[in-house]
Amino acid sequence: MLREQLLELANADAGPVLDPALCEVVFDEVEATIVHVARMIGIPAAGYMGRTAHLAVVPAPSFHPVPQTRLKRFLVVNPRSGSASPTAAELRDAARARGVHVHVLERGDDLERVAREAEADVLAMAGGDGSLATVAAVAVERDVPFVCVPFGTRNHFARDLGLDRDDPVAALEAFEGGERRVDVGRVDGRLFLNNVSLGVYALLVHRRERHRRRRAALARARALLLALRDHGGRRPFLIDGEPVHARVVLVACNAYSLDLFSIGERERLDEGRLHLYVPKGLRRVTWDERSCTELTIETPRPSIRAAVDGEPERLQSPVRLRVEPRALRVLLPAPPE
Repeated sequence: MLREQLLELANADAGPVLDPALCEVVFDEVEATIVHVARMIGIPAAGYMGRTAHLAVVPAPSFHPVPQTRLKRFLVVNPRSGSASPTAAELRDAARARGVHVHVLERGDDLERVAREAEADVLAMAGGDGSLATVAAVAVERDVPFVCVPFGTRNHFARDLGLDRDDPVAALEAFEGGERRVDVGRVDGRLFLNNVSLGVYALLVHRRERHRRRRAALARARALLLALRDHGGRRPFLIDGEPVHARVVLVACNAYSLDLFSIGERERLDEGRLHLYVPKGLRRVTWDERSCTELTIETPRPSIRAAVDGEPERLQSPVRLRVEPRALRVLLPAPPE
């Protein structure tokens, strides 16, 4: 199963393309670490998970109905993010039927510019986590409510909000729902909703992006093998002045649950804390974890590859991260009575 799971990490649509014997040789030293990182970012994997991150008792999130009178609502749809059902056109029509103005992205459109220029009291995005973060940043800046419509590959933010990731049309009910405030993270000023990853997973994301236009399975396999080759060993980081050698460093906005039955989910989105995870061990991986409101990560090189909400980014060392508590106003469908 590891072979298929790692290829899914390289490209969500990838199929098994490597011989099992080759996989066993290549993944021997990094298998456990990558499996547990895959689980951290929401990819199911069979096997043992280390210690469970401590979670505070979860209070019921506050939910405030929003008056709908004369609100200008604006939805951006990324047609290249979603699956075949519903289509971007079907989602557009469903939103327009609710009185929402819809902009379907076209080639050459700048998503941030589209969001900034929208005359709207409510901003919404239908896409993956990277697209959601771009529009959410504008919503925070303008202090307007934000609607998350899951229309990407993994949709981790939508999952942690409690939305059905397989039903983007149902998420449109949030336009008539209520408001909840959640935290956001910042990495060198850029907003993130889920996490920032450094190390082997970040390198894999960059390889995947480089080969995105080459849909051949061999190109995806090459990206995976190169990532493992280049990041097979632990790399040095300086985290708030403390030396750390690790294959992966992950910083999350709020705590992930790391037990066998709840993999990679966050119980809270309003804890007001960053959580740092660094794996230890090989065959039985455990996680060193700490929480904070801000931290700095330095590397020997002046820049480092990162994955920010699953999107490739090159960051300059030192990398500064912080949390903005309850900065994002999210509209959600009204809870069932």
